[in-house]
Amino acid sequence: MPGARIRIPFNQRNLMSNINQFEFLDEPAASLSDMVFGFLEDGDWSSGSSGSEGCHENEMLELEDEGEENNGNVEEDKSFWENQHQLLHATLFRTSSLESRIRSISKEALKEIQMAGTICGCGRPMAVSCRSCLMAEVSSRLRNAGYNSAICKTKWRSSPGIPSGEHTFMDVIDNSSSKRGEVRVIIELNFRAEFEMAKASEEYNQLVHRLPEVFVGKVERLNSVVKILCLAAKKCMKEKKMHLGPWRKQSYMQAKWLRTTCERSTSMPPFSMGASGRLPRPKASMLTVDLKEMLPDVHCTAVAVV
Repeated sequence: MPGARIRIPFNQRNLMSNINQFEFLDEPAASLSDMVFGFLEDGDWSSGSSGSEGCHENEMLELEDEGEENNGNVEEDKSFWENQHQLLHATLFRTSSLESRIRSISKEALKEIQMAGTICGCGRPMAVSCRSCLMAEVSSRLRNAGYNSAICKTKWRSSPGIPSGEHTFMDVIDNSSSKRGEVRVIIELNFRAEFEMAKASEEYNQLVHRLPEVFVGKVERLNSVVKILCLAAKKCMKEKKMHLGPWRKQSYMQAKWLRTTCERSTSMPPFSMGASGRLPRPKASMLTVDLKEMLPDVHCTAVAVV
């Protein structure tokens, strides 16, 4: 009986990389079937399952590493915010006697203006909506108390880092101590609002809430507070994966109060009065003129018109 030639294709890539088919000569079909199925049973299938298990093990290790990394990030974030709170508290808690006196006079002036319902020359409540008149009034109270106080206006041009802008605030320059030299104290009546952000995180909002509404402090103290809050704002936006606006950057915030040159003005506040909120009405019309007082020698004669 002539030998039978049977050609059987294989699709195993690891075995058929260089050979497309096997040829078995002079073997019966039954024994060939046993050989084929025996090969499939004893072949490289186990390597596929072990590879799968290896992949699962790698995935588990990656998940564990990712979990450890996330836990580390949480601890780092918590430590960062705790550190910022401590730094801010320490910076605001330390204060000099000069700062305390100026702060006391400023707050007392604001309290009196609010209770009196003072109306400024522009016809609006000074303590509520007229910031410029309010600053002028507080600065005037400080000058009456013997301090060299003025309203300061800073302007800066745009640069690659920050846009242009301007800001108005108050200051006091003290030269009473020959040892310390000139000391400049910054007064900002709406300090907390300068750092508020609409989409800030809870951690950042808690930090901003610790800021005083009225800030009174030396230049060095203000610079430290600005650095703390700007670093926190940068961290906040990074955590939320949002862009930090250029007007929130440290250089922009420092430009508001800490520029070397600024315009100082000691102009008196507009006419103000303590009243219920209404301007006084004139007793007579502006069109009425008393000619007898102005021209006493002129006699008026009534003329009848028919």
